[in-house]
Order: sequence, then structure tokens, then C-alpha cells
Amino acid sequence: MLLAAETIDRVVRTALAEDAPSGDLTTAAFVDEQATADAALVAREPGVFSGAAVFAAAMTALDAAVEVTVRVEEGVRFDAGTTLAEVTGPARPILTCERTALNLVQRMSGIAAATAAHVEAVAGTGARIVDTRKTTPGLRALERHAVRCGGGHNHRAGLSDAVMAKDNHLALIDDLAAAVAAAKERLPHTTHLEVEVDRLEQIEPALVGGADTIMLDNFTPAELRRGVERIAGRAVVEASGGVTLESVRAIAETGVDVISVGALTHGSRALDLGLDMTMTSPGGAA
Repeated sequence: MLLAAETIDRVVRTALAEDAPSGDLTTAAFVDEQATADAALVAREPGVFSGAAVFAAAMTALDAAVEVTVRVEEGVRFDAGTTLAEVTGPARPILTCERTALNLVQRMSGIAAATAAHVEAVAGTGARIVDTRKTTPGLRALERHAVRCGGGHNHRAGLSDAVMAKDNHLALIDDLAAAVAAAKERLPHTTHLEVEVDRLEQIEPALVGGADTIMLDNFTPAELRRGVERIAGRAVVEASGGVTLESVRAIAETGVDVISVGALTHGSRALDLGLDMTMTSPGGAA
């Protein structure tokens, strides 16, 4: 469940450059250079923690003298009022990095909490909850990590990871079975091939061509059941399109193997987390 350090560093540096390209005018005006402070990352509402390493990297990015102690492990549920992490050190860099650190950990924990709710909703069905490519540009690795923290799984990371023929690809071909077979012939044997269909009659040609996964897009539960019956174990069955927390259980009970939920990353709200600070040494006008 680890994020690459270079990925975290890239995101944090970009965010800080956006927020304080020429320094933090307010902190420089009000806080003495020698002032020190303690701060606590506190949950204002229940959730699932994600982004501990990202939070720590953001808080320490400007000054190695800042220390972060994480109190709750990744993927762990917490209640309102829980202290998730503690920060201590020079006050100026803590204040400057505060919003960047909060923005990232709040978003990640919100995604983790939403994912956990979907995973809980389908418990016992055998269906796997996965994310999609509907992620925030530049933050995909962090958001996919948050999905894993919530107990979900990841779809392909990007266009270079697997073949997935969607509706606009299919609109440009005449013979689906032949096109899938030709694609399989060109691809390495290790490359997974998925075909998205929006009509039941597309299933058989996709299977004849050799698709590894069939995505049933925007099917009703009744149509999903018929699709599962037609595929009959010959490919992995994925359901997608308009999935909500209210509908996901009914979708899972149709017998599909995978349910992809774009809203996990594009629709989850940031969790309400706050950074409570206390000065530990005198400060004044700089």
C-alpha cells in the first residue's frame, strides 16, 4: 500500500509552488523566525485514514527540522475527535505547508471513506469494487492509493497498462469479433484485453474474438443478470456506469465480478480534518 517517494515529492512540490511561489507573506509578517509550535491533525468527522506519508512529506517539505508523528495507520477507520498525526517544530514552515498538507490528506481520506462504504455495501457478494481513470490530473497515484486504503482495488493505471476497447473505439469498426481477434494477435500474451459493450448482442462477438473482460456499461440489474448468464464464466464480467452507493448492492447481486465506480475519485468530497496549532515558544512581529 506504499506510494513511491518520488511521486509524493512531485505532487507536494507542485502544490507548494502553486500556493506560495514567492513565499508566505502572512506568516512572514506575523510570525517570528524563531517561533516554534505544536500542531495536531484532528478529525472533525468519522472516516478512513489515507495519505499519512503525503501529509508528512508536505509538512516537512520546507524545513527538515519539522517532525511529524503519525498516530493512525493507513486504511484504519477513525471517529470524530481522533488525533491522526502530530507535528512539531519551527512555526513558519508548519503554517506555510498547512493548507497543502490538509488539501491532500482530506481528499485522500474522503476517497478512502467513500470506497469503504461501497466495499461494505457489497460485502458477501464476491464483487470487487474498483476505481476508474476519472481522476484528478496529476493526482492519480494518490487517489488510487486512497481507493486501496478504503478496501477497494485499482483498474488499469492508464492507457499504457491494458487494452480497453470502449464505445468510441467500437464505433470505428464493423466486425467486433474480427477486430478483437486481430488485436489479440498483435498483443503480447500477457496483455489483458477488455471490451465495453452497451448491448447484450455485442457480448458474443466480443467473446468469440477472445476478450478477457467484458464490461457491461449502463445495464439495468435485469440486463446485468442476462449478461452474466450469456458470458457464463468465459470472461471476467465488469459492471460500470452510474453506480451509486444506493445501487451498488443490487448490481453486485447480479453476479458480476467487478464493479467500477468513477465517483470514488471524481465525486468524493474532502473529509473534514483540521490542524490545531499551539505556539511553544514566543513569537511576535517579524
